[in-house]
Amino acid sequence: MADPNNANPNAAASAPVLIVDDNEQNLELLEAYLEDLGVPIVTATDGQQALDLAAKHKPAVVLLDVMMPRMSGFQACERLKKNEATRDVPVILVTALNEVADQERGVEAGADDFLTKPVNRLELLTRVRSLMKVSRLQTDLDAAQDEVRRLRDE
Repeated sequence: MADPNNANPNAAASAPVLIVDDNEQNLELLEAYLEDLGVPIVTATDGQQALDLAAKHKPAVVLLDVMMPRMSGFQACERLKKNEATRDVPVILVTALNEVADQERGVEAGADDFLTKPVNRLELLTRVRSLMKVSRLQTDLDAAQDEVRRLRDE
């Protein structure tokens, strides 16, 4: 849990933001935009690598490009949401697609939010901050539920 006296309340020591995009320039841009948050960042260049890193790092938020070879962002999102270890991790789909049908497909895959390319820096920071708060609250809730179970079982 983040120290409430920390100068940057958005920083979560052990929960990075995972950025997934097959385009190196897009990764670098999103990483630069997120620098102001002061959180660790992990990057992946394909869906399978994203799944592996998400399981390993339990990110606070995943920024997931939709159009990638081999495994689309939709497919990676579905797998993240079906995996018990990563199902509660908020996913923002980042896409050049802006049709309602694409957003519906994203919702069906389990996406929590969408950003349309080209990504607006302020919009990105606002959405990531918001979902990081949700992620921290979920972590706190899970810990409280574990404590209740522990006390009940004593």
